Amino acid sequence: MAHNSSTAKTEKPKAMVGLPTFVTSPADVGRLIREVEAIDDHLLQLGLRHPGSEVKMPKTSQLMDQTISLNKLNLLVADDRKSLAEFLSLVKKEAPTLHVSFSADPSPVFIEKLMAWLRREIHPAILITIGLRPNIGAGCIIRTTNKYFDLSLKQSFAKKREMLQQAISRPTSPEAAA
Repeated sequence: MAHNSSTAKTEKPKAMVGLPTFVTSPADVGRLIREVEAIDDHLLQLGLRHPGSEVKMPKTSQLMDQTISLNKLNLLVADDRKSLAEFLSLVKKEAPTLHVSFSADPSPVFIEKLMAWLRREIHPAILITIGLRPNIGAGCIIRTTNKYFDLSLKQSFAKKREMLQQAISRPTSPEAAA
């Protein structure tokens, strides 16, 4: 029974809790994947060069530190590195992605709050790509693979153009001006 030999592993891969709110885009996930692979290669080479000696963890980025902390991982353990690499690959491949365009660069605090809300209300692994469109005035434009939402001030004014023109063309009385 060859099937039983593959299920004879006693240790299940560690379940991942999720991504920190500072991991926002597919590019961030790609950087984390490359960093896990680099750490894995570094530790493997150290183990081959100096078998049996104590291995020191290489320096990691702030995003990696947050991801490790959130998921309670120890990257010195090969199974934890493998679980993290598999999780990040799955996120990059299958996580829903929004493209959000703003008129100006949003602050990191705003992005963190937006990501927290999106991950709580929409999907726990959602990613966003941020773009700039200065012509929208205020608000944002959100695109998914099959939807488009224009939540900009420009669009709002365009919808209410007739009402605005009527308000502007109304004569004003001298008493109202005073």
